[in-house]
Order: sequence, then C-alpha cells, then structure tokens
Amino acid sequence: MRRQRITALLAGAALLAVSAAAKAEDSITVASWGGAYQDAQRVSFFEPTAKALGITIKEDTTNGLDDVRLQVKGNAVKWDLVELGSDECSRGTKEGLFEKLDYNIIKSDGVPAKLVHDDWIGITYYSVVLIYRTDKYGDNGPKNWADFWNVEKFPGKRALGNFATETLTVAALADGVPVDKVYPLDVDRAFKSLEKIKPSIAVWWTSGGQAMQLVKDGEVDMASIWNGRASILAGSGAPVHFSYDQGAFQADCMVIPKGAAHKDLAMKALAMFLQPDIQANLPLHIANGPVNVKAFDTGKIPADKIPGIVSAPENVKKQVLIDPAYWADHMVEVQERFNNFLQE
Repeated sequence: MRRQRITALLAGAALLAVSAAAKAEDSITVASWGGAYQDAQRVSFFEPTAKALGITIKEDTTNGLDDVRLQVKGNAVKWDLVELGSDECSRGTKEGLFEKLDYNIIKSDGVPAKLVHDDWIGITYYSVVLIYRTDKYGDNGPKNWADFWNVEKFPGKRALGNFATETLTVAALADGVPVDKVYPLDVDRAFKSLEKIKPSIAVWWTSGGQAMQLVKDGEVDMASIWNGRASILAGSGAPVHFSYDQGAFQADCMVIPKGAAHKDLAMKALAMFLQPDIQANLPLHIANGPVNVKAFDTGKIPADKIPGIVSAPENVKKQVLIDPAYWADHMVEVQERFNNFLQE
C-alpha cells in the first residue's frame, strides 16, 4: 500500500512538472521601458496578442542594451523580447547579441526599410520637437530650429537635451541642412552650429520629466522636448505650442536576445505586435506612433486624431529620422565629444 501511495505521489508530481513545463512553453517575457509607455503597450500590443495566440505574456523592464549584453554574455537570458532604442539595436547587431528574425512569420510590409533588419525591427516612433510658451511669444513663436537659434528675433531662456543624437541633429537643421540631407551627419558643422547657441542655453535637460517641468513652470520660454511630454503639456491647458515641423524622429525597436528560451513563440508575438490592426491601438493610448504606416489605413484611428500623431504620413514628411546605423558606428566618439563640449 505504501509503495502504491509513493508511486501515485510520484506520478502526480510528474504530471505537475509536465503541466508546469507546458505552461512555461505557452508564455514569453517581454521587457520594455515601464511607466505609462509600457501601460499603453500592454493594452495595445501585449493583451490582444496574448489573447489571439492563447499565451501568457509576462512583463519586465529594461534599462537598455547593457542589460541584454549581460544576460547574453552570462548565458542567463531571462527575456524573450526586448525593446531598445534603434541605435542600440544597431550596436547589438555588431556584437551578435540577437537572434535572427524570421520574415516568413513577421510581415514587415508598411515598416520603413531602414527599420527592418536581420535581427531587429522597428516597433514604435517618437520625436524631439520644438515647444514654446505662447504667453511669451503669442502666435508668432519660433517655427523651426533656425528660429530657436535666432536669439535676437526670439529673446528668451532656452533648454536643449543632453543627448548627442538628438541635439546634434537639430543643430544641423538649425544651420540650414535640409531634412533629407542631415544624415550622414556632418559632425563638425553640427558642433559649430551648437557653439552659436550654447551661451543662450539655460538648461541641458536629462529627462523628459525635467524638460516638461522647465516649460510648465516658465523656467524656459522654449525647449526641445519629446513629443509625448509636449502632448501632455498641451493637453493640460498649459500655454504652449509645438508642431512636428523639423522634428527629430526616432524609432524604438524589438529584438529576441540570443539564447532566449521561447524564441519561436517570441517570433509569433512580435509578428502580431507589428500587424497594422495591433499597431493602430497604440496612439489611442499614448503619444508614441505606429511604426507600420498601414495602421493608418485600418479605420481604427479616428480621422480627427491622425494629424496629431507623430508618425502620421504627413508628419513623417516634415521630420528627419535619426539614423540608427550612423549612430551605431559613431556614438562612442561623438557622445564623448559632446560631453566635453558641454563641460568647456
């Protein structure tokens, strides 16, 4: 009897182990940036995909490429999909940190070619835009980065981001480089342009929250700012104006870390995230835009909302895409030069 009881217990344990393994196979872990953005991704991407595929999508947060590198190099990969900045994706490719993507499963139609690569693909857009206080300038505020640089015509306190990628891009635009000619970036020209405005920069902001607060409190009269933060300010009734004219357009991307436990299922989930109908959910919840242009043809996004979306086709034409391939090759030396420039 005792032997039968032990046998039954062992059988039960084996069934539980098989069940647990099956559940593990039916789940993936996605790491993104947290906060309101990941909340929006959850309702836009993760929950519809989990339901469609009949799986569980667990979530975690990441600080970027360093986290992925540590997991891959340490043979301790705990994430199946990770969101990164597109320049980080380009750098990670060079280091061999990602699994190859299967484009028989993932349909990239509607995603710009610059954001479709062997081992990463764009997922959402955001932009750096020019914002100004209307109680300072009325309806005649700065319209572009050349105006931002024009301290005689538009006197006032200014703020720029403490980020080489974004700030050197807008510096090139301020110096008259056309949107479609900014990349490959003429670094020397961009720095010369930045030298002209540097004495008039009151703050070099380091976070979106800081940029928003500077403008909201009137500590600066105009600033570069991420479009999501600009949208929050405008929506709150603050006396501000911004547009996507000469925006510095950026993409986030998704990767499958090399050695991910559920690579095949992650591939299917990523394919779902990029479907136009799923992509169209995102701007209903946050200011980031779909990377798949076909999202705007689904009828899901209200027509009156489209002109305010960062990646709407008409807005894309006005902006310059910060080139991830360029920054993958030049980030280290240019960022170092930028840091030294700010300390001079």
